[in-house]
Amino acid sequence: MTLQQLEYVVALDMYGSFTEAAESCGVTQSTLSLMIKKLEEELDATLFVRDTHPVKPTETGGKIIEKARLVLYHAGQIPEFTRSEKELVSGRLRLAMISTVSPVLMPGLFKFFADRYPDVKLQAFEMISATIKDKLHKAEIDMGIMSAPLNDDEFLEIPLYHEKYFAYVSPKENYKDDVITRDTLANKRLWIMKEGVQLYDRSMLKQGEAFKYDRMYEGGRVGTLIKIANDIGGFTIVPELHIPLILESQKKNLRPIINPEGSRKIILVIRRDYIHERMMNVIIKAIKTVIPPSFYESTIKPDYIRL
Repeated sequence: MTLQQLEYVVALDMYGSFTEAAESCGVTQSTLSLMIKKLEEELDATLFVRDTHPVKPTETGGKIIEKARLVLYHAGQIPEFTRSEKELVSGRLRLAMISTVSPVLMPGLFKFFADRYPDVKLQAFEMISATIKDKLHKAEIDMGIMSAPLNDDEFLEIPLYHEKYFAYVSPKENYKDDVITRDTLANKRLWIMKEGVQLYDRSMLKQGEAFKYDRMYEGGRVGTLIKIANDIGGFTIVPELHIPLILESQKKNLRPIINPEGSRKIILVIRRDYIHERMMNVIIKAIKTVIPPSFYESTIKPDYIRL
């Protein structure tokens, strides 16, 4: 068994096509097919069902592919100990972020790397929190940006910034106050993104559980929620850094949330065995160029974080 063979099975699982997998690995289709066949013979197990389109792993194959990804992840970290500083900030970076963060960060991150680190091949994905955690566990991505708390001992959480939540009031609502309390908001027709767009219902809470934003607002496009509220009526929630992204005519419908103030902490999440220290710090540096200082001054304090 070789690392090369593991790369081939992971590629075939990713593309579902011998032709595309071979192209991505820089080998001929016959070479890739032969090497996977030899691995199957060595393991005495069939890894793929070849008569399907796309090609699918068998149950055993799926388990082996999951382990192969972790082996390749750890093997890929070994050269980091001997690379120069310039080389450390190069190569592929797979970064996932929740959808209520990506419109704020993603454009600025791509510009930052294009201008300062063109040798980094940034791949940015938009996912829900559960998917980010799952892909970090499987080493299918390198880092995640999501809302705290994570409550998973297998990951390191690096605070990035804090932002407040604002309530958006539909023009159809007869709401005149300049602010809104959290309890009042929780009793309104509140459009949220929780496993799909829906109206908030207190039955979602367990007995004695308080209204928490991380339980009610884990993803979704703010613009979509605002449009639904405008068309149907009701309220929704807008993270502070999204305010510049909404229409000027809509900003008058925003209300601060008080008693207590609505807010969230955004964190960078990595596996505990992650060793690309310099790449991690470059991401943090990039985020500091996108986010106004007032949002991160109480979170990202050192200029360089060591693992």
